[in-house]
Amino acid sequence: MLLPGSACTRIRTLWYQAQPRRIFECVTTATTSPATTRPTAVDHGPVLGGLGLFTVLLGAALPLIDFFIVNVALPTIEHDLNAGPALLELVVAGYGLAYAVLLVVGGRLGDQFGRRRLFLTGMAAFGLTSLACGLAPDAWTLVGARVAQGAAAALMLPQVLATIQAATSGRRRAKAMSLYGATAGLSMVAGQILGGVLVAADIAGSGWRAVFLVNVPVAAAGLLLAARLVPESRSARAARVDVPGTLLLTLSLLTLLVPLTEGRAAGWPLWTWLSLAVFPFAAAAFFLVERRADRSGRTPLVPPGLLALTSLRRGLSLIVPFSIGFGGFMFVIAIVLQQGLRMGPVTAGLALVPMALAFFVASLIGPRLVSRHGTRVVTAGGLIQGAGVALIALAAWRDWPDLGVLGLAPGVALAGFGQGLQLPVLLRLVLGDVPADRAGVGSGVVVTTQQSALALGVATLGALFLSVADAAGLRDALLVTLLAQLGLVAVTLLLSLRLPRQMG
Repeated sequence: MLLPGSACTRIRTLWYQAQPRRIFECVTTATTSPATTRPTAVDHGPVLGGLGLFTVLLGAALPLIDFFIVNVALPTIEHDLNAGPALLELVVAGYGLAYAVLLVVGGRLGDQFGRRRLFLTGMAAFGLTSLACGLAPDAWTLVGARVAQGAAAALMLPQVLATIQAATSGRRRAKAMSLYGATAGLSMVAGQILGGVLVAADIAGSGWRAVFLVNVPVAAAGLLLAARLVPESRSARAARVDVPGTLLLTLSLLTLLVPLTEGRAAGWPLWTWLSLAVFPFAAAAFFLVERRADRSGRTPLVPPGLLALTSLRRGLSLIVPFSIGFGGFMFVIAIVLQQGLRMGPVTAGLALVPMALAFFVASLIGPRLVSRHGTRVVTAGGLIQGAGVALIALAAWRDWPDLGVLGLAPGVALAGFGQGLQLPVLLRLVLGDVPADRAGVGSGVVVTTQQSALALGVATLGALFLSVADAAGLRDALLVTLLAQLGLVAVTLLLSLRLPRQMG
């Protein structure tokens, strides 16, 4: 029996997307329609299957892992490439800055040219730039390769949330967003764990280079999977890139993040203060240019209408303090474990395993808790996280310098569990009301905010920690930093009370 051509095309598409139930429905419709009647099909839009979701989540994990994986490799990079503190900070900051300033642009390009196409382009570029990092002969080459790697990540990551938003719905979207949140949190913790293992293993004498080279086969596998399993989607109202808005957003982020990241290592020269003075004017100019573009009928880089969505605006207001605290903690704990508590890279990684496992468990049970208790799950997560941070501070105050993995475990596990109850819910909340055809730019706004806040946390809490460490030692510096993080947790708790009680 022959099927109509349109049915065959539909079946092939569903086959690649691993949708057997819908293949059966398609065949049934085609074979039961009268020969004289042209079968009608309902356009369900792109559908993201289980393996396709795994593939895009792999693309989400790689950039986040690489933001943190380099932390434990910095001492060996310093030794092998004769890099001073300023260059080491550029190895970290160069990636983060390129990543942060280009994320919204990456989301807009995905809306315009196709999210699958940009995902594949970003994945390929990420693999190549990771290879360049792993083969870098000197520190400046490594810095340049890291900047390029951050730009590649900015092309790839916004397509993940945008594809989930455009190609899932209902419970499947809620589950996918929960898994994305779990992936995001786990990747941040797993980056430092994996980095410690790879540096200690010294595979074929590669040393620190393995933390970059490991991305190459993973990116190659991701390309093969994405080419077959990830559906294409794009905006029906795609607009050209807003050049003035892009330049002003880049200027705003650079004038804030560069001096905060490099200022301490450079001795706070005049240019750092001038840069910080420019920031509020650049941010104000960005807002005015975007509002004017919107009123004149053009499509701005960040449409003001998106920020008018209550769920997105309030969710972002929580993601900022949450990510500042998370980024700062992960930077500080890497120094404390290796330099303060004299742990090796593997042991330092093992100390964070309870956090990763607790975060993962909380992310999985979060959707069920949200269906029963709504966004109060975020408030409960903040309370649990605060208790965990307090336990870490108590253990450091009581047992220093003999604090070990077991002594840290209760605190880091509680903190991870609390974070796992917050981040996936917040990510689902901020994108819940974003229209599917604006998924790319909405995702770009979310991940830019998250990434900028992570970098801001490394810069601010990192600078606070290092300043106190110079004067009072690592233990007191850790305690002061944890107290600052508790203040950020208190802010998220208060803001969580303003969230809409129920989620769609």
